Amino acid sequence: MKKSKLSIGIIAIALVSFTVTSCKDNKQDEKSAKEDHSEMNHDNTDGHHDGNKKEMAMGGEGNSQTILNDYFNLKDALVSDDNAKAKDLGATLATSLENLDVSSNFSDTQKADLKDIIEDAVEHAEHISESDIAHQREHFKILSKDVTDMVAITGTEDTLYEQFCPMYDGGSAWLSMSKDVKNPYYGSKMLKCGKVQKEIN
Repeated sequence: MKKSKLSIGIIAIALVSFTVTSCKDNKQDEKSAKEDHSEMNHDNTDGHHDGNKKEMAMGGEGNSQTILNDYFNLKDALVSDDNAKAKDLGATLATSLENLDVSSNFSDTQKADLKDIIEDAVEHAEHISESDIAHQREHFKILSKDVTDMVAITGTEDTLYEQFCPMYDGGSAWLSMSKDVKNPYYGSKMLKCGKVQKEIN
């Protein structure tokens, strides 16, 4: 496990060196980013509706797909710099996490791991439900790791993209259903800062 964490750390450092230039360029291109902002928000809204359709299609509480849908809606609220909406969605996600059914289809080890992951994720989702946006983003970083760890056990019915921003808090990752980078840690300040570092099927 320690070797794995060390490898991840080395990969993260390498990614920082490759992507930091593009993020700095993004600061210089902030005007053009603002010009495209309305279009990006429109795209973001479409993603939100797609998430709702998928949630209805998957159906039911207590499954990992519901958690993912709530997570993506929360991410979109942070992308849009919407503190109030993120508070509501943090509470929704906490409830979905608590309802995850880990009673079947998992080994004893996986059940124990999932319980630990969910317990931690619920705590961060609850903090998001009662915090200012800067603090929400701090908790979203750890929440994203928890959700990624959950997906490693539960799997996913959709292709997901793990994206990485080298600028926020020494480097931070999040999950997306789109290859297009929309940064939840900076929102409109540096919307495009980051890159896809992994595809999860």
